[in-house]
Amino acid sequence: MFALVAAASVATAITPAAAQDTTVAAQAEPAPVAQPEAAPETGEIVVTARKRSENILRTPIAVTALSGDQLAIRGATSLNDVANFTPGVTINNNAAGRNDRSFQQIIIRGFTPSAATNPTVALFIDGVAVSSPTAFLAVSDPERVEILKGPQSAYFGRNTFAGAINVVNKEPGNRLAGSVSGMVGTRENYKLHGDIGGALIEDKLLFRVSLDQFSKSGSYRNAFDRNQTLGDQKSTSGSAMLIAKPVDGLTIKAFGLLSQDEDGPSAQAQLSAYEIRDAAGNLVAQNQSNCTLTGRSTAGAAVSNPFFCGVAPRYNSAISPSANTTNDAFIKSFLANPTGRVVSPKDGVKGYGLLRRYYHLHLNVDYDIGDTGFSLSSLTGYNNERYSQLADLDNFGTTGIPNSAASIAAGGRSYFDYPFLVERVTRDFSQEFRASYDQNGPFKGSIGVSYLDSWVQGSLGGGNGGLGTTTVSVASGATKNDTLGAFFGGTYKFNDVFSLSAEGRYQIDKLYAYAPPLGLTLTSSAFIPAGTYAGGSQILQKDYKNFMPRVIAQAQVTPEAMFYASFSKGVNPGLFNTAFLSFSPAIQALAAQNGIKIEVAPERVTNYELGFKGRFFDNKLRFSLAAYYAPWRNQINAILFNATDANGVTQPIRGSANTGSVNMKGIEIDGTFNPVRQLDLNFAAAINDSTIQAFQNAIITQLSGLTNYKGKENPNTSKYSATAGAQYNGHFGGPDPIGWFVRGDYVFKSGVFSDAANLVRTPDMHKVNARVGITHGPVSIDGAVSNLFNNRAYTTIADNSVLTSNFRYSTYNSGLVVGLPDLRTFTLTLRYKF
Repeated sequence: MFALVAAASVATAITPAAAQDTTVAAQAEPAPVAQPEAAPETGEIVVTARKRSENILRTPIAVTALSGDQLAIRGATSLNDVANFTPGVTINNNAAGRNDRSFQQIIIRGFTPSAATNPTVALFIDGVAVSSPTAFLAVSDPERVEILKGPQSAYFGRNTFAGAINVVNKEPGNRLAGSVSGMVGTRENYKLHGDIGGALIEDKLLFRVSLDQFSKSGSYRNAFDRNQTLGDQKSTSGSAMLIAKPVDGLTIKAFGLLSQDEDGPSAQAQLSAYEIRDAAGNLVAQNQSNCTLTGRSTAGAAVSNPFFCGVAPRYNSAISPSANTTNDAFIKSFLANPTGRVVSPKDGVKGYGLLRRYYHLHLNVDYDIGDTGFSLSSLTGYNNERYSQLADLDNFGTTGIPNSAASIAAGGRSYFDYPFLVERVTRDFSQEFRASYDQNGPFKGSIGVSYLDSWVQGSLGGGNGGLGTTTVSVASGATKNDTLGAFFGGTYKFNDVFSLSAEGRYQIDKLYAYAPPLGLTLTSSAFIPAGTYAGGSQILQKDYKNFMPRVIAQAQVTPEAMFYASFSKGVNPGLFNTAFLSFSPAIQALAAQNGIKIEVAPERVTNYELGFKGRFFDNKLRFSLAAYYAPWRNQINAILFNATDANGVTQPIRGSANTGSVNMKGIEIDGTFNPVRQLDLNFAAAINDSTIQAFQNAIITQLSGLTNYKGKENPNTSKYSATAGAQYNGHFGGPDPIGWFVRGDYVFKSGVFSDAANLVRTPDMHKVNARVGITHGPVSIDGAVSNLFNNRAYTTIADNSVLTSNFRYSTYNSGLVVGLPDLRTFTLTLRYKF
């Protein structure tokens, strides 16, 4: 997690005049206590959006940079918080009937990815690729977070289709310095942080280590068990950095982090389009549908489907959120069974919730070759993540609905329940070599090569049958990507006004798929040739070759204002659908019928962008403005349906397909205003519009009857978003003053649609946070309240099937699963810096 507390309250104040030559970059020494006000947000920020340090206002890319102090003073503790404070960025945690931290889609400018395993946004720490958002949660007190919008293929490579997010670590100085902090809050919130850094050998060998622990109880009581809260989270992480400078010009930086997440059952509610009662007549799920759709059967006949239209209704708090989380003998037996698992039982969850372990290592080497202007860089990274998550997919808790006779005969419970286990293991290694030239002349540029080896394998299991006996997990075959890239980037400055940049990357993606660990026997050649494949043997291989250019024209019309125009192309790698190959021929036939093919081709985007950046009124006002148009073609979309096997066990089957074409366009503004020394204002807003040109999804068509989706919007993303903040700083006292601040932040996100039919969406979110604090010397204390007005707008929404013992409502989508927000939370934080 981000261990971010109100550090900004002890930073040295920066006057607007002095701010013109101030950078927010490397680690600063502890601030003098004579000026305890928070640093205004008008200080210059240096970013590395093009793998070199540049003033953000002279960087011709749409980039938002949030310093560690800015994140701290806003109370950001997660990647979701970063997204809230960045218009145009959305996080979706909702998939396959659950809403938790095991699934995180990062969405920039409305480019909704088909799955967490096929992202449209790439993540980096110090410019080194990381495999999942987990890494971001474990970075402690970063120097800054850079959010780059638009294709970033030339410098950042794979999966930067819609943008990239780079966390820059805080580096130690020669002086021994550190901090300890503790936070307590309502609903058993607490956060502990400690860090220390300094020189082992002055100017030659520096270090920094940090430890963090965070925990909170969920905001919601489980209607099935009122003694249990839903949404509990706990994270523990540690990181270490070592920087060596053995000779002039050579810098070697090693960084590593470890983290573990232990969460309870997640906080989501189910909205059902049908009424469900148990055998005694007690209400289990309320019929909350407000419209009836004329859908289509698989044979094309018209059918009536109760569903939801407009804004999703409030859930019935008397019966929801609810989940059967009883850790009985059936669950213990199931979780002790290693069959088909990719995570061994000893390393997996021991009950309902999430257990995730992650570690990341990287080594950056930079060498400046004397006064030649040439430099050489090497970036090496390794990531390893494994998670295990057990959820109650029927999303209601009851023991009153009898189980099916077949499930009881198989050794299942006497009552209906649907526990489901999802596990995944991800490993990757990356290497980049880069040569750069910058002699402060008209030309600067770089050239390099990169390599990425990524490996992923998952498993699924559970249901209403004989848990731990006949019903076990099914491990899918692993997939592997070998990505080779060669890239270049150069900028030529013709005069004091005009410059031109040309960049590009030639990339070869080698995609492999392997048979499941227990082998694979196919009696049909519908997807791959029939036959028997040994466990772990290669069954598919495909190469994709692409060139992704970017050209930027930049005009520095005055020393304080800059215009730019850019053209770029992005390619998101293709993928294989292999998980369903382990199921019966009948289920494979259903997969084909629902539009799932074995190979999914790459998706492509062309991005046209205009931008303006500037500062005015003696640097009191700074802002950037960007407008873009981006045709997205061969769009990859998710396809999810339920299939029942010969034993009567229903399994959720998920795949992807090239079913879409969307025109993306939008406008974004981001700025700060510092009218007087004591007052800091920040503002940002975005309109990210998506217009579907073509789309296919048999499941959505069966539900809605729609076959023409032209003019609809992409799901799971806000079209309108904005944030605004105000902070007033002051001090009182004589020669040993006490500094104080008061701050408020407002976040707005418009509602998001559940699917491409645009039938139902979440309510708009309006969230207000407030914080007040004081600082005296090295000690600071602040109190905060998040979600001040207890806004209950759903954070996410997804179509879902209501599960019952006879699965009568599973043919079509028959409900919604909505993510529930954290409610009003009070916290008190104490920090000591030395």
